[in-house]
Amino acid sequence: MTHNSVDLGRSIVSQGVVIGVDTHKDVHVAVVLDQHGRRLDSCSVATSKVGLHQLEHWSSRYGAVDRWGIEGTSSYGAGLTRRLISHGHHVREVSRPSRTVRREKGKSDLIDAEVAARSVLAGTDLGAPKDTTAITESLRVLRATRRSAVKARTQTANLLYALLLTAPAELRNRLDQGSVRARAERCARLRPAKPLESAGHPLTATRIALRSTAQRWLQLTNEIRALETLIDQLTRTAAPRLRAQFGVGGDVAATLMIAAGGNPDRLVSEASFAALCGVSPIPASSGKTNRYRLNRGGDRQANAALHAVCLIRMQRDPATRAYVVRRTAEGLSKKDIMRCLKRYIARDLYRALTMITRG
Repeated sequence: MTHNSVDLGRSIVSQGVVIGVDTHKDVHVAVVLDQHGRRLDSCSVATSKVGLHQLEHWSSRYGAVDRWGIEGTSSYGAGLTRRLISHGHHVREVSRPSRTVRREKGKSDLIDAEVAARSVLAGTDLGAPKDTTAITESLRVLRATRRSAVKARTQTANLLYALLLTAPAELRNRLDQGSVRARAERCARLRPAKPLESAGHPLTATRIALRSTAQRWLQLTNEIRALETLIDQLTRTAAPRLRAQFGVGGDVAATLMIAAGGNPDRLVSEASFAALCGVSPIPASSGKTNRYRLNRGGDRQANAALHAVCLIRMQRDPATRAYVVRRTAEGLSKKDIMRCLKRYIARDLYRALTMITRG
């Protein structure tokens, strides 16, 4: 651990200091400021358990730490953030320095750490970091893995279609029929490849490629199903009231729990939750036109989850279908009706979510 102290002509011990940290994969750089914005010291520590302990011990030299400003609380700074919060420290998330700051002050780890501390001192930080210790973090990693598997399965299905499209006629006529699953199951049952010497023949090479691609598709499908089952069980256990809402399945519940649990300080009201999900009404009036439009901001995954609930209710919920008919007769467009419905759904689900995040 390295130090760079500034001689202020008096004791550097100060109460209520602020510490900014620029995080990296191998090294964290920290700067401590007093309440008047004077830099007292800086240090650089490794990101290991020992290094994080040294950083916390170093910070205690300057009295009580009022706040920590950390850049990258969900990436390189995740371990440090968890440690500080578990030890009762007040941690704030800060954004990386703007281009204006970098043009004026340059770019270095010390400069970034000091900018982080000054951002907290000025109250321009992003807010509390996302909670990475609750069930929402478990759902986040499981859902991210599932989404990756779904994307890979789609690519594999496209490859299987392309291989069958250009396969020799004797293979294409026998295998290129039915659904993706039916094709994959037939291709996966192809006999093992002949000796490597014969793989130079197009027919043999195509059989090898089809068998390998089909087995990959089936394996990814089984992986997706296992993850979906796990996500479904976790959401039913952790949020039974949320799952009981019409149109809320496992993936939708997980998405909303991740959005709400990851931003606890922003859930001060159902209006703030609507803004977080990007379903708060935005004025779009001009001249004699007085209207609102769909919000294009907020958490887009949470917005997509509410959109899915909206579509399900518009198709299957009698009350919602009656509302759509009535509002359509009043002259509202489908987008305006969905905006109103998504705002209502956010209000409907807010109470169940706050019971999870604050319970």
